[in-house]
Amino acid sequence: MMEIGQLAALAAVVDEGTFDAAARRLRVTPSAVSQRVKALETSVGQVLVTRNKPVRPTAGGETVLRLARQVAALTADALAEIGTPAAGSAAVVPLAVNADSLATWFPEALAAVGPGFTFDVHRDDQERTTDLLRQGTVMAAVTSVPDPVPGCSVRRLGRMRYHAAAAEPFARRWFPGGIDADALLAAPMVVYDRTDQLQDRYLRRRTRRAGRAPRHYLPDTTAFVQGIALGLGWGMLLEEQIAALPERPRRLDPSRTVDVVLYWQQWRLRSAALDAVAAAVRSTAERRLAS
Repeated sequence: MMEIGQLAALAAVVDEGTFDAAARRLRVTPSAVSQRVKALETSVGQVLVTRNKPVRPTAGGETVLRLARQVAALTADALAEIGTPAAGSAAVVPLAVNADSLATWFPEALAAVGPGFTFDVHRDDQERTTDLLRQGTVMAAVTSVPDPVPGCSVRRLGRMRYHAAAAEPFARRWFPGGIDADALLAAPMVVYDRTDQLQDRYLRRRTRRAGRAPRHYLPDTTAFVQGIALGLGWGMLLEEQIAALPERPRRLDPSRTVDVVLYWQQWRLRSAALDAVAAAVRSTAERRLAS
């Protein structure tokens, strides 16, 4: 039989990455944490976490981890409802969000939730945030994946529209006669990281040719935007990213954009904390994203 303390130990070990860090969070000894996780593994009859650094859940561990987080959420709701929340604590809501949402509209949604909550936000590509939801790492995710993760509901939020953009000196140098396939495949581009497919998606649509353009990897949203603004290469920017720059980059191909449709996926679980976050996210997305 799984006990609440064992489930809490599992979640703490995965969140913190080590048994020692989990012990500090739970204010017990590392031995106590280890014993609780082992007892939980004995109860379910399989190994739930890898004993590496950082600790990761196994396939079976992901399922039990989801249960652990759901139990924690329901426990926090129940304590809050009867007026005795855990001493000195606020409801913790783990979420997964793509980098551009996190850099633009999503903090506004979090601020609208109100007091009484803390957020543990995980950043990943919009095509990969559902992996964290599936693993039980988060309770909800902003994603470009429309198919619901098992045990989750999905709702469309809106579109993020990207323009191919470059600094004026860069555009004059590399595209003196305008955009064409040869120039696009020769000009360097700026890419967020190796999961970022926006530039390549535009490139395939625009050139209709196989080929790989030279690229710079800048895995930070601010550095990515600055790299384009300073002429390091061309890249896909949101309208508000372009408008926020002192010297606005040129839209290289105004009639052709790349849209990313975003969805909100969350557990099918009645939780006051999750309901409050979902309402704020939907409301903010209605104002900030294209329909």
